[in-house]
Amino acid sequence: MARDDEKNSLTGRFVRHARIGANVGSAAMRIAGGRMFGDGDLGREGKLIADALGGLKGPLMKVAQLLATIPDAIPAEWAAELQRLQAHAPAMGWAFVRRRMNAELGADWAKRFADFEHAPAHAASLGQVHRATGKDGRRLAVKLQYPDMASAVEADLDQLGVLFALMRRLRPQIDTSEIAEEVGARLREELDYERERRHMRVYREILADDEGIRVPEPIEALSTSRLLTMTWLDGNGLLAHKADDQETRNRISEAMFRAWWHPFGRFGLIHGDPHLGNYAAFEADGAPQGINLLDFGCIRIFPARFVEGVIEHYRGLLHDDRDRVVAAYEAWGFKNLSEELIDTLDIWARFVFGPLLTDRKRRIAEGVSPIEFGRKEAQRVADALRTHGPVTPPREFLFMDRAALGLGGVFLHLDAELNFHRLFEAAIDGFEREAMAKRQSDALSRAGLNPSDQ
Repeated sequence: MARDDEKNSLTGRFVRHARIGANVGSAAMRIAGGRMFGDGDLGREGKLIADALGGLKGPLMKVAQLLATIPDAIPAEWAAELQRLQAHAPAMGWAFVRRRMNAELGADWAKRFADFEHAPAHAASLGQVHRATGKDGRRLAVKLQYPDMASAVEADLDQLGVLFALMRRLRPQIDTSEIAEEVGARLREELDYERERRHMRVYREILADDEGIRVPEPIEALSTSRLLTMTWLDGNGLLAHKADDQETRNRISEAMFRAWWHPFGRFGLIHGDPHLGNYAAFEADGAPQGINLLDFGCIRIFPARFVEGVIEHYRGLLHDDRDRVVAAYEAWGFKNLSEELIDTLDIWARFVFGPLLTDRKRRIAEGVSPIEFGRKEAQRVADALRTHGPVTPPREFLFMDRAALGLGGVFLHLDAELNFHRLFEAAIDGFEREAMAKRQSDALSRAGLNPSDQ
């Protein structure tokens, strides 16, 4: 049965659309006007967009920060401004929380918990988390979605289209149509907490044997499509360990690497939201031993052919086999590949795969801050594409690239020194396309996910 505070309200969508449209439309007109009169200062343009979005909360803020981490989606100067925005929304008050919990679990919802804290432990762009205790004594995290998020997402995606249309006018060498579709699909998925529970179940299964990675257990009886209850995992934010000894920082970083690349290489899955708030370091015997992987709203399922292309591309670069590299580009769907365009694409490929190509301990990068990681290379690609483009990046690359940048940022924050080559080789060891497809299908089916939903 539809609920008034949850349905995709036409009125709610119209009101939000009007608010955002006025801000974004004004910024777009000022940017276009500046370009017409020869004022193409990217820093000024980025500030105009950031100012237009700065008073807004919810999905569009999440999208803005996401775009800031995607190479070539927007100019680096725009990204720098958007990364300063905060994606958190004001928390719902207790009276509102009670009403929402009543709508999700019924009038007797409080009797289903031994304790439920009134103040949220965390408030984010789409919902907030409360600490609670189950009737069985287990400590729980209760994630409650804000009301009318479906309307907000659709209104915000409409305005995202305005930004992408502006980008296509200003940078026609990069067609962002696939990126726009991918952002929309993943953001809509994040509203479905039932799907997130299934993601959590599949990750619990595929990482069950790794003692350095912990995944919460979803509590089915206390969850709905807009309410997700899971076991509470204690841990500290990763930045709390920046001053720890090298061995500890390396141990945390190695667990992070495995948490991303083992699911990808063995099951074709990747955690697509590498935000520092989505993981924490857990301790045993008084010292950090690994990470808690916390948020599963943005999980990308890749077909086996795409995973095979990534591995073949890596091996082509490793062995300086250009034919192998080109075959991978073609398998991913890149069209009209001239020699110059291949060289341009390889700028970014060698940035992403560079740390994996040398069999030695090293840092992920030297002399660059986490916020600047990848920015110079992305700008080189954008500059080269003005001559050798246009190009349409396949949509699968969106969260692959985002994961690479997010992980790289973590490794830079922790100043990790790892043999990334051996870690990646372990993640893809024994890869066979048909076997991976079978593992993926079986694991997704057991978690209640459709194996063909990609």
